[in-house]
Amino acid sequence: MPPVSTPSEARASRPVQVAEAIKTWVVEHGLKAGDRLPAEAELIARFGMAKGTIREAMRILEAQGLVKTRTGPGGGVFVHEVSRERARALLGNYFYFKDLTVGDIYQLRQALEPELAASLAGTLPPEVLAELEDCINSYAEPSKTIEEEREQHLTSLRFHAILAAQSPNPLLSFCIDFMVALLSDLTVYRELYAPPNIELWQKGRTFQSRLVEALRAGHAGEARQIMVDHMATARELMEGQEAVMAQRFMVG
Repeated sequence: MPPVSTPSEARASRPVQVAEAIKTWVVEHGLKAGDRLPAEAELIARFGMAKGTIREAMRILEAQGLVKTRTGPGGGVFVHEVSRERARALLGNYFYFKDLTVGDIYQLRQALEPELAASLAGTLPPEVLAELEDCINSYAEPSKTIEEEREQHLTSLRFHAILAAQSPNPLLSFCIDFMVALLSDLTVYRELYAPPNIELWQKGRTFQSRLVEALRAGHAGEARQIMVDHMATARELMEGQEAVMAQRFMVG
């Protein structure tokens, strides 16, 4: 049966339409990662398209990371689950030319991360709490070099990625992890870690230490409020770093 096109798909090429139809068929039939797709001849018959169109559609799906081709005995085309890292990289490409600001990212962080913190209170196993504390302990003292300052910034953001990974909500987990990755990239290529900001180090570390204790004790309301204050303070200080960077750029 030929794929049914929506108005937007009607403007797409046939291979793109077929790729979308195959994705729909995979979902409707409950295929999971590792399941084999039908052979090429069956796909040609099922979607009523020429061999070249089917092959191009499969190349599109493979480029998207949704199928994997294996050669040799037992080979074929198999459903493949896109990794979080690949999804993050692909979505990051969309924002590459969007000129995001610290404020853009923190607007979402301020909305989502307090609720994440509240939802995790009293649920984290000892090994995750220990991992969070290890993060905090790794920047127990102010940095002595600009390279150390950069690493401290990135490690303090990893603290939030660890929390995001614990959420049972895969969408919330991915959104926060993606924002942390964006901010990490922004910090590095805009050099937002320079000059060192002792207030950012001190307040960030204090908030994170208090948050771990609230999470350990299962105090959801306290965890939420600590994260609210943490995000507001971090936004103000990071926007200050961004302004310094912009001034350096104009002077340079």
